Amino acid sequence: MKNGWIILDKTPGLFSRTAGGRVARMLGTKKFGHIGTLDPMASGVLAIAIGDATKMIPFVEEQGGPEKEYLFSLQFGFETDTLDITGREMRRDDFIPEQGAVRAALGAFIGDIMQTPPAYSAVHISGRRAYEVVRGGGAPEIPPRCVHISELEFTGCTGPSWHFRVRCRRGTYVRSLARDIAAKCGAMATVDMIRRTVSGRATLKSAVTLDFLENLFNNGGDIGQYLMSVDYGLGDIPVCNLSDKDASLYKNGGFIEIAGGNGLRRVYGGDTFIGIGMITDGTLRPKRTI
Repeated sequence: MKNGWIILDKTPGLFSRTAGGRVARMLGTKKFGHIGTLDPMASGVLAIAIGDATKMIPFVEEQGGPEKEYLFSLQFGFETDTLDITGREMRRDDFIPEQGAVRAALGAFIGDIMQTPPAYSAVHISGRRAYEVVRGGGAPEIPPRCVHISELEFTGCTGPSWHFRVRCRRGTYVRSLARDIAAKCGAMATVDMIRRTVSGRATLKSAVTLDFLENLFNNGGDIGQYLMSVDYGLGDIPVCNLSDKDASLYKNGGFIEIAGGNGLRRVYGGDTFIGIGMITDGTLRPKRTI
């Protein structure tokens, strides 16, 4: 079984899990996961963990929620139930704010802000996903939560679409951001495009499309050449190199006496990545082994 990461450029119309499952089947495994779900209508960078790389997902996510970058566009004057163009129109006033008002509004969204996720989202409400509650006829009460936005800019218009670029941390919803930008201008809006260009260390430059992988696979090519290593995306965690003897003990759950400060470590035996450990008071303990 192959292990590692495929950086996919997801196309619109696909659920993230569907895309991951198709990649996993080509690599001969049912074991997969991904970081940062993309809405079905969204496109762009989706980091898919294959095999043992799934064990690393929590540690990649723990690193402060690696920054993500999105390009998105919206249309003013109406709002749908999903806050994007695929939804059912719920409100309309046809009001279009001035560009100056939109530019002036953006500063309010830089830094730590409170944001309420969309009703159609995967947020858990009393043990159920919010979108499941909505589809069942309910109206989920979703509390606002703190998210962080480091950059936000308006980049121009094409017809009715207003274009923006945002850099943010994990947990930020672009659809909610568009809704709130509009509200700040006394307007309403609906997203008509979302494209993720960066997700932590993964960028579009290192991404491949599902069509490309499936064409390669169907013609007898090796899609494993596009598989990143299991420790991809863990670069902010310090390294701990073990001797062969200590590496064997570690992989079998043993504790290793070692100098160094407390905290997480990427653990290697020689050149081989063998897992994530935690140093506490001079002792390295396994947290997740490969």
